[in-house]
Amino acid sequence: MEAWVIGVVQSTEQLMPKLSQAVIIFLYSMNALFLLGVRNTAVDSAAWLCHGVCVEVDSDTEAVLGKGFKLTCISCKMRGETQASATVDWWFMAKGESEFTQIYNYEDIRGYILDDRFADRLHWNGSKNTVDVQDGSIYILNVSYNDTGTYRCYFNRNLFFSNYEFHTNETKFVKLNVVGKATRGVASILSEIMMYFSIIGLQVWLVVEMVYCYRKIAAAGEEALRESEAEYLAITTESKVNCPGVAVPE
Repeated sequence: MEAWVIGVVQSTEQLMPKLSQAVIIFLYSMNALFLLGVRNTAVDSAAWLCHGVCVEVDSDTEAVLGKGFKLTCISCKMRGETQASATVDWWFMAKGESEFTQIYNYEDIRGYILDDRFADRLHWNGSKNTVDVQDGSIYILNVSYNDTGTYRCYFNRNLFFSNYEFHTNETKFVKLNVVGKATRGVASILSEIMMYFSIIGLQVWLVVEMVYCYRKIAAAGEEALRESEAEYLAITTESKVNCPGVAVPE
């Protein structure tokens, strides 16, 4: 019995490092899949003013007909602790046109639609309740094919220091394409394929390890039985030698 227990323990000790390694690999795989499958829309509002953190990300460039779409434009200050104020202007050049037309202005915590083509369809989706704007994103409602084109986001910022003010500006462009139906990105497709392969591979590995462990435990049990039988026969033989006058059943 002791030999059987030892065999079980040894088999478990051999199994645990492999199981731990498989779990670690699985977790890393899931993390990689998440990073591959994540889209910019999941972090396009990452200009968090709390704790002075600001992260610049690019805007998506493909909108679906009839749906809403966020035009992301983030401009972070080089020094978050510096007091500042900023205004944001959005310009639009439709496909086939050669000049930009101003469509939106955000200043003093108020937004203004300046183009009739976007009347009642543009909403401010950037920094809230502050003149220190770092996220200048806007949201388009009911996207149409006429919204296809190039959008220009212009930040006009004043930085306030103890003895002077510093003026700076930044311009970003977003080329928007409107499609009738949403298309999946290559990263999303690959991440889904890798996820299925990871799940199937892990299940196969677990089955193989279970069979391997069962066989090791069974072999250890058989070995323990053989050793017990040999020990019993040895004791029986020794009893015959030490007690010749006593009949010992075999």
